Amino acid sequence: MAADWLGSLVSINCGPTLGVYQGEVSSVDQSCQTISLRQPFHNGVKCPVPEVTFSAIDIKELKILDIRNGSTQNSFLVSTNASSTPVAVPKGDQRTVDAVNSLQYFSKSYGERHLDVPKGFRRRHNSWSSSSRAANQVTPKKNGVKNSTQMKQRDDECFGDGMDDGLDTDFDFEGNLALFDKAAVFSEIDTSERRNGARSRGTPQEQTPSRYRHDENILEGKPVVYRQITVPQAGFREYCTDSGLVVPCISYDLHKRLLLAAERHGLTLERRLEMTGVCASQMALTLLGGPNRFTPKNLHQRPTVALLCGPHVQGAQGISCGRHLANHEVEVILFLPNFVKMVDSVTSELTLFNKTGGKQVSNIKDLPDTPVDLIINCLDCHENTFLMDQPWYRAAADWANQNRAPVLSIDPPVSGRGPAVEAKWSLSLCLPLPLAEGAGRVYLCDIGIPRQVFQEVGIKYHSPFGCKFVIPLHSA
Repeated sequence: MAADWLGSLVSINCGPTLGVYQGEVSSVDQSCQTISLRQPFHNGVKCPVPEVTFSAIDIKELKILDIRNGSTQNSFLVSTNASSTPVAVPKGDQRTVDAVNSLQYFSKSYGERHLDVPKGFRRRHNSWSSSSRAANQVTPKKNGVKNSTQMKQRDDECFGDGMDDGLDTDFDFEGNLALFDKAAVFSEIDTSERRNGARSRGTPQEQTPSRYRHDENILEGKPVVYRQITVPQAGFREYCTDSGLVVPCISYDLHKRLLLAAERHGLTLERRLEMTGVCASQMALTLLGGPNRFTPKNLHQRPTVALLCGPHVQGAQGISCGRHLANHEVEVILFLPNFVKMVDSVTSELTLFNKTGGKQVSNIKDLPDTPVDLIINCLDCHENTFLMDQPWYRAAADWANQNRAPVLSIDPPVSGRGPAVEAKWSLSLCLPLPLAEGAGRVYLCDIGIPRQVFQEVGIKYHSPFGCKFVIPLHSA
């Protein structure tokens, strides 16, 4: 009876572990309780083996999808439940009834679990066995013609059996490219652009491609004027910014006239001190590590800054910077001699600094013996150059040079003798002064002087700062 439905299409449900198989029935062995499917599909995917054999104990549910005589029966169902075996069969088809009865008998019988698969098939469950193999199944070799045949079978499984063999022909790139007349196409483009008044792009051989940075605008606009700042006294050293803008140096006399004009317009010394302190502290925080150093998880490693100040305006600028650093959890040690006369700005800034909890010393011996993270030098004065000969000044300069910590000088003066403390960075205000070589790398600080104030002292000025308040300067 089982031979009557050989070639029929069936669906076998083997439970959640083995899954569902569909295929054409190739053989049924009632004595061994096995059934074999030809060209099987596993969970909707074609199996890599041509035939699969199941044991009756593995089958949970069996559906007949198509009988060999051509009649489609999508509703045939044989259940392996012991309680009931419902079967839906059309009337008048005795061959179909016999086939279903055979399947019903087969699915209720329980024998030894057995599935015949080739050696290369991956195991999915302990009931899978590779002890036997069908006679027409061989293990594919890794190389040779059989391997190529296996690869083609995999291609057919991925892209379908109905692939067009004509696609195997190689595409003739050279012949297709010869049909394209590049010279005629570019000539037509040039003629069209000249007629419309547009700029000619030229042929690939004549055109030199432009290179743009990731932050550069590729749209053409007005030509950039890089010399946007001109000073009445030429001949001093010139710098340039990262974007190429030229920043000339000015003399100290012109610098002093600029500050006096700003003060007349309301930019008082106190406002300039605050602006200088904020910008200098921002630069110092960046030099100390920036966001990588100042995090809530890193409070146990507070950086230490030694602040060397004199009793003058430059010293007041340094004290303002130290106040802002102390507010940002930096351990600041301020050196300021207490036996010399101080200007009023230093006294007021010192009062605010003492509110932050920073440490103040007046003796060089009270400064740290070990290297600190940063030294800020504000010992020098623009007006009084004789301070460099005083003992406290020389002692502070010697300590800074021997501490081996990097030095940041704020508003260093123009000195013919050269700086007493070798600086790695120098921060200039408004416009740079012609500093000596020992000043290190020069940075420029914006203290908020309006453009009309520059024009009042004869300086044609356009801000080179962009979106920043502190920018680096490079030798032009």
